[in-house]
Amino acid sequence: MAAGTEQQRRTPPSTTRRRSRSTALAWWHEVLLVAIGYAIYTLIRNLVPAHRSRALHNAADIERWERALGIFREHGLNDWFAPNEVLSTLANYWYASMHFAITIVVAVWILWKHPRRARPLRIAWYSTNLLALIGYWLYPLAPPRLMPGFVDTIAKYGIWGNSGSAANADGASNQFAAMPSMHIGWSTWCAIVIVVLARRWWVKALGVAYPLITLVVIAATANHYFLDALGGLIALAGGFLIARLITGHSPLLPEALPGSDPPGSDPGTSPPDGMQPVRPRPLQAHSNEVVVATDAVHRAPVDHQPP
Repeated sequence: MAAGTEQQRRTPPSTTRRRSRSTALAWWHEVLLVAIGYAIYTLIRNLVPAHRSRALHNAADIERWERALGIFREHGLNDWFAPNEVLSTLANYWYASMHFAITIVVAVWILWKHPRRARPLRIAWYSTNLLALIGYWLYPLAPPRLMPGFVDTIAKYGIWGNSGSAANADGASNQFAAMPSMHIGWSTWCAIVIVVLARRWWVKALGVAYPLITLVVIAATANHYFLDALGGLIALAGGFLIARLITGHSPLLPEALPGSDPPGSDPGTSPPDGMQPVRPRPLQAHSNEVVVATDAVHRAPVDHQPP
């Protein structure tokens, strides 16, 4: 029997139409969740106490630690970008918008193509932001642009048609909420999702390139240190761990459908996203089949083992 006919038998047409309609109409739901999450994240971030003297002291410590590790390269990137208006403007807009826009696109893509992975991955994203807010509260940190020798490229060239500063370029006004970097946390979350779920190699390559470009941007615009990026990765790892504890499985695995085995229990039999598990039908033997089978059993040769 053809595969298409068998699939139609497994999934009733009404179920297929209902699933397609609900998925098609629910994309706005994912956008709304990301937007609400970002608004709450920004609101709480702005409520974090702004301890300027402590934040500047912590920034001096960060620079000293990076020099000791041999990774203090933010100053060189900033010196290279700042005199170039084209590069700086591109970096400014990337910093201000891409982490929000691409996160929404990836979230909608997950819901559209991999709906059973949407909830655990969303939990990981929310948990990452929660850990970041705790980091902002416990460790206020001034960005490089507030330290001697750095240039605030957004203040120099402006953005969205106006002069401004990186403090409000992406809707966040707390200048000392820099550790961890959620530009890196969000972009790496997107990269992991794309690399694991995408099929085409060039899409996976774009996914890998996204956080790498973001890393250069946040340093070149003097908005983060490289150790801030490390903090973002640690927060993301914690977010995935929390999601695993909540859901009982890796966020990258699809959630089990009602009545099916838990994710990861038997990967060889796990149905693809959006498909109902196929239940085996009881065998219905006809009388002639029983006779033939019985006759075959009686006629089968018997191996005689030597005494």
